[in-house]
Amino acid sequence: MKIAFILSSAAILLFLSLLHLYWVVGGKWALEAAIPRTKDGSRRLFSPGKAATVCVAFLIFFASYLLLAQSGYLYALLSERLIRWGCILCATVFFLRAMGDFRYVGFFKRVRQTHFARNDTWFYSPLCLWLGLAFALAVTD
Repeated sequence: MKIAFILSSAAILLFLSLLHLYWVVGGKWALEAAIPRTKDGSRRLFSPGKAATVCVAFLIFFASYLLLAQSGYLYALLSERLIRWGCILCATVFFLRAMGDFRYVGFFKRVRQTHFARNDTWFYSPLCLWLGLAFALAVTD
């Protein structure tokens, strides 16, 4: 069970990393649903540039590496201590993202009627909770 949980989480992270790179090269699929909008849905809260999107893609890819290295599925290129603390940081970030900013993102958001908000309630926040649990599980060995 733990193997499937860790490997599926790493696969999801790899997919998300590739999705961000797809957006960098001009892809449009799922892009509009991935960025929070104002309460009336008329404008995006932010418009990330290509450099920021590449950075996010790299961080997500690196998170996948950390998860797999901590779990023993990949060779550790960094010290065990750095990998462990990286996983603790990732768990914290994903748990905080799931909780949200109490306005536009997360389980406790107030703005709930936009397309992003509905996706966030049913997909993004639960996924962040899942990923946070995967990282927490990985460091409990």
